[in-house]
Order: sequence, then C-alpha cells, then structure tokens
Amino acid sequence: MTARMKFLCDVERCIECNACVTACKNEHEVPWGINRRRVVTLDDGQPGERSLSVACMHCSDAPCAAVCPVDCFYTTEDGVVLHDKDLCIGCGYCFYACPFGAPQYPQTSQYGARGKMDKCTFCAGGPEENHSQTEWEKYGRNRLAEGKLPLCAEMCSTKALLAGDGDLVSKVYRERIARRGGRPQVWGWNTAYEG
Repeated sequence: MTARMKFLCDVERCIECNACVTACKNEHEVPWGINRRRVVTLDDGQPGERSLSVACMHCSDAPCAAVCPVDCFYTTEDGVVLHDKDLCIGCGYCFYACPFGAPQYPQTSQYGARGKMDKCTFCAGGPEENHSQTEWEKYGRNRLAEGKLPLCAEMCSTKALLAGDGDLVSKVYRERIARRGGRPQVWGWNTAYEG
C-alpha cells in the first residue's frame, strides 16, 4: 500500500513564528510575492484566538484538478497533488476552486497578466526528472525523493505542523488530544481528505 501524504496543523501548538513559511521560501527559492505556505490567525483578537499554518493540503479529491481546463494537475502514488507548469495557462480557476487559497500567481506588474501558477509541492518536486536542474528551477527541491519530509514541518519548533503518511500523522495527533484531554480541532482535514 502506498503512502497517503497529508498535512495537519495542531492549532494548540502553533505560535505564529513563521518558521514554516521562511523554511519553504528558502528551501525552494520561492520568488518574491509568492508564499507556498502562510500562517493565518483565526478569531483574531477574540478569546480562543488561534494560529494556523496553511498551504496546499494535497486533497484526496482535489477541487483544483477538477476545474483546470488544461489538466495540469496530477496526483502521485504518494497522494501528493502536483502540477505541470508547462501546461498551466494561468487562468486562475484553481485559485477560485481551492478552499485553502493554495495556488499563487506571480504578477509581472500592478495590472499585469498572471504567470504560471505556483503552489506547495509537499517538497516532491514536479513532473521533471528527479533532482534535475529543470525540476529545481520550476518546482524547487525534491526532498521526498531523498527520503525526507517537507522542510516546513521539519523546521516547526513546536511540532505543530505535522506532515507525512496520513495514518501516522493522525495517530500522533490522536495521542496529543488524549494527553490534553480535549477535543480535536483539526482545521481543513475533513475538507481535504474526507469530503
């Protein structure tokens, strides 16, 4: 059975340090104006305010893939949703379909045309040959091919951001909830993986 790679952010642990965002930008040399991962605040200024690290969730039934008119999206054997920049026409349909706001578009000018879509690759590169210069230039480092997990999760100082095989990720989270004696608050999990 192949792995089903998933992300989970434990909102009880996220401290909004943005290490995940910085790690991603540095690891893949993501261009200015694009963030493959971002940290958002839920219920800002209210009791119960929480922070959450958000990126492409690599959905089981990806809505971005369903609306793409040129079929540039594909899912790997590990369940990672990737895209082919050579096929992308920059129409923006995926941005509107994504419940997580993952697709990003570089702007050439204030009112310029959109470029090719960019998004989180779960550090799995793209359709080019693994570790090739072309893969690096278009998609960044392919850490999965090196047997490593996404750097955003590895750099998370509080281990709020979990990444990897969905069964292992959910097991770690269930154990945390049991120790805390609380109810799980998993933002995006049902939307991405069970919907």
